[in-house]
Amino acid sequence: MKVALVHDHLTQDGGAEKVLRALADIFPNAPIYTLLCDPEFDRVFSGRTIATSIIQKLPGGIKHYQWYLPLMPMAVEFFDLRAYDLVISDASAFAKGVITSPETLHICYCHTPTRYLWDYTHQYINELRFNRYFKKIISLTLNYVRLWDRQAADRPDLFLANSETVRRRIRKYYRREATVIYPPVNVRQFSPASGIGKYFLAGGRLAPYKRLDIVVEAFKKSDEPLVIYGSGVDEPRLKKMALGAKNIEFTGRVDDRRLAELYQNARAFLYPQEEDFGITAVESMAAGRPVIAYRRGGARETVLEGQTGIFFDEQTADGLAAAVVRFKSMAFNAAAIRAQAEKFSDANFRQAISAYIENAYARWQKNDLS
Repeated sequence: MKVALVHDHLTQDGGAEKVLRALADIFPNAPIYTLLCDPEFDRVFSGRTIATSIIQKLPGGIKHYQWYLPLMPMAVEFFDLRAYDLVISDASAFAKGVITSPETLHICYCHTPTRYLWDYTHQYINELRFNRYFKKIISLTLNYVRLWDRQAADRPDLFLANSETVRRRIRKYYRREATVIYPPVNVRQFSPASGIGKYFLAGGRLAPYKRLDIVVEAFKKSDEPLVIYGSGVDEPRLKKMALGAKNIEFTGRVDDRRLAELYQNARAFLYPQEEDFGITAVESMAAGRPVIAYRRGGARETVLEGQTGIFFDEQTADGLAAAVVRFKSMAFNAAAIRAQAEKFSDANFRQAISAYIENAYARWQKNDLS
């Protein structure tokens, strides 16, 4: 069986890239097709064939690939996948839109229907740092891409979703059914520590939708120590907000070893955003540390209220601050928290998706995917 993997773009190392690495291990001979690839991923996927689109060769194609959004639907359709029996697209945007032959089984592992095209459109445009005229042009572009995206969602033969939250979005926006297989989390990287921890922790990729602004705002009014790790476009704004707050520390980007230490020594992990799944919350639990999470999105599927963390319902600084006060009066069992995280392990993902693909391909060969 000849297999090809398709990925949106290799420009940052997030949850989608963790799924791609697991799929690449399961199918060691499968080439990777992607719109563009930052050179650092040549080292991550050393020895692997990586085929990129024309966008890779355009001026600023890697660092400013967003410029070429209108070209991406066409670029992904140019990939010639006729030689493959199985194509697996790892998609939150364009990868699902590849064109395959009638003899090829196409399975899409969907991280979400493209959020800036659907449920996140208005917020996405409002957060852009452009004048209103340029935003109007972007809105028109998104409208065109949205029409293509809906059409492209008909191309996979089967959909997998990374959470129940995403499964519901797939049904709403694409009118397709999906099977949930949770993404892999490297729980082996973390081990529980003793004690209650020294500080509250937040972080990851610092982007506006992560809502770390309400974390900073809440802790500016508190004496509780707060550590924020990671980097991103929202970092300057968050640091400006935190000026004068001696209890708030920014670490910048950290390596895996330092990240494990930060989780181990934390009192709790603060999770104020709505995510499709939310790997960082599970990483915290893998270190035996509870999570204080906004009650939306994938956190509702990973965090067990009162056992591995607590929720707050109002996505504001006051809502989070009240949850922190409530949290401090509670006790949690690190072993029980760790046990919940292990349900989302890399090993469980590989076992589940391998079994699903094997079964799906057998049914495909019998012409029985109903």
